[in-house]
Amino acid sequence: MPYEQKPLACNPAAVTGISKNAIVSHYESNYAGAVMRLNAIEAQLAELDWTKAPALVINGLKREQMMAMNSVLLHEVFFDSLGASKASRGLVARMDVDFGGPAAWKAQFAAMGKALGGSSGWVVLAWSPHDGKLVNTSSTDCAGNVAGAVPLLTLDMYEHSYHADFGAKADLYVDVFMNNLNLFAASKRLAAVAGL
Repeated sequence: MPYEQKPLACNPAAVTGISKNAIVSHYESNYAGAVMRLNAIEAQLAELDWTKAPALVINGLKREQMMAMNSVLLHEVFFDSLGASKASRGLVARMDVDFGGPAAWKAQFAAMGKALGGSSGWVVLAWSPHDGKLVNTSSTDCAGNVAGAVPLLTLDMYEHSYHADFGAKADLYVDVFMNNLNLFAASKRLAAVAGL
């Protein structure tokens, strides 16, 4: 069954400092493109003769499948991460334990985003069931994350997410993003996966 594009989770008009045009373009071009790419890869895999296909083809398609799947998921969480709202007591309590408080978490997460400025990738607040704690991760593509971790909040640091509004000023984009966090959405995801 083909993957379908989810409706835009945030209200672009309610996001302060990032233009509606930039958010809608990101959603309609990059996220929609990831969904189409994933469906195209899935179609190729469905037609593959697994007994005769060269290892290079199998490895390439499976890596591209993982990258496209992650791009779809990370974009969906990204759009849901926009829209200023407060964290639940459960999320705040976990941030206290795992980061020394929400302010310390925010400083670390923002610094990780700024460290990716000028390159590309993702910063992810995730729940790691293996460790039973929140973790911040970053990667320079859609492939790097903690195995088994569930993304709760994501920051897209690919140039397409900020260049229209901020040009090369990735640091400013990170600051604006951090002022528009939908921590209620992250709280709901944490409650669903960890019961917190």
